[in-house]
Amino acid sequence: MTEQSTSEQSTSASTSASTSASTPAPASASSAQATRTDDAPRRVAVVTGGSRGIGRESAERLAADGFAVVVNYAGNRTEAEAAVAAITAAGGEAFARQADVADEAAVAALFDAAEETFGGVDVVVHAAGVMALAPLAELELDTLDRMHRTNIRGTFVVDQQAARRLREGGAIINFSSSVLSLALPGYTAYAATKGAVEAMTLILARELRGRDVTVNAVAPGPTATALFLDGKDEETVARMAAQPPLERLGTPQDIAEVVSFLAGPARWVNGQVLRANGGIV
Repeated sequence: MTEQSTSEQSTSASTSASTSASTPAPASASSAQATRTDDAPRRVAVVTGGSRGIGRESAERLAADGFAVVVNYAGNRTEAEAAVAAITAAGGEAFARQADVADEAAVAALFDAAEETFGGVDVVVHAAGVMALAPLAELELDTLDRMHRTNIRGTFVVDQQAARRLREGGAIINFSSSVLSLALPGYTAYAATKGAVEAMTLILARELRGRDVTVNAVAPGPTATALFLDGKDEETVARMAAQPPLERLGTPQDIAEVVSFLAGPARWVNGQVLRANGGIV
């Protein structure tokens, strides 16, 4: 059985969650300001699983788009601080905050920190998740429960806070996976959690009627991140890269472009799952 963390929820990387409800103060607040001197307040994004992989790339892309960013992480403070440093070095505003996405008190504290530092929240990119691979007949139920807690409960908890707190004109961006349509052997449990994410996404979009808040999910295909490539030989990587009509793996930048679109100009895209996979399915 292979187990790995994923931030894009397809075949790539971020964090699993296991922390207490009492979360520490922001790990960094470089360049963060509670108020701004210009007329229009800066829009604010919370990115879970923002320390690595697609989560980090999305955080940096949104910062480049003009967002102040809260980089959430589960346990890798060093990587989260590196993401903040990259954002602030480019002139952006960001801080890192630890939280277990399945812990409702920790997630509430994460949103509190965003509001206290930046004045509110406009966009939530929920990229945190875990993936364990094994045939259904062989998967340990404890492993299934762990994926359920992070991927399903975690999405519910994060989306619940987002639904309660996002300002008008906001966006919730969840992560599913194109493996849901590929139906690859070994992905039964993981794909089941992503099916739940898609169901939550479609229904929440309708529950937020009248709020001017969009809810969508991104479903990446095979994406070239460190954890996706780890443990795969060149032949396996080449075979997977050849499957899409575009004949390459996706990159975190490819997926971050979709996140940027949904977070900004895509106001008429709502209640959808965008399969960003190069045409593999």
